[in-house]
Amino acid sequence: MATHEIIVAGFGGQGVLSLGTLLTYAGMVEQKQVTWMPSYGPEQRGGTANCSVILSEKPVGSPIVTHPSCLIAMNQPSLDKFESKVKSDGLVLVNTDMARPDVNRDDVRVIAIPANDVARQIGSDRIANMVMLGAFIEATGAVQVASVLESLKKALPPHRHNLIPLNEQALKRGAEFARMAEIQR
Repeated sequence: MATHEIIVAGFGGQGVLSLGTLLTYAGMVEQKQVTWMPSYGPEQRGGTANCSVILSEKPVGSPIVTHPSCLIAMNQPSLDKFESKVKSDGLVLVNTDMARPDVNRDDVRVIAIPANDVARQIGSDRIANMVMLGAFIEATGAVQVASVLESLKKALPPHRHNLIPLNEQALKRGAEFARMAEIQR
């Protein structure tokens, strides 16, 4: 397995930190070496938020990600801020409901997903982050969906376990978008 260095970025309230946390927990379930480092302002919702996640088979020397292999951009300001930092031949996942679908580079793979719209179709606009996570997993194979679902059982309080099937649907729909993007390449 390659080392995956990921930046997840968006506005507070878009589930950016939750996405990163679930990815990290899934890595731990799979016995990977992981780091998670959040970065956010004092605002709870509406302010900027991002996190860095590293998943690796080898020990991780530093949790700092300066040139990610993948960017998950939930909005335009995040795409603008981090797009240029993605490694050549890296992956950029863009939530096209909140950002333009094209990037200013031709040396990265781009998967454009209307994550908010997909989440609303499933039943809750609060799971757009899970749509993006599903696309990431499908495109990279960094972790297994089963590991994310197991992590959800640990991360969500018991009275919220009824939301796991909804989250699973979102992961599947995100994976479908990633597969379609691969076919179009």
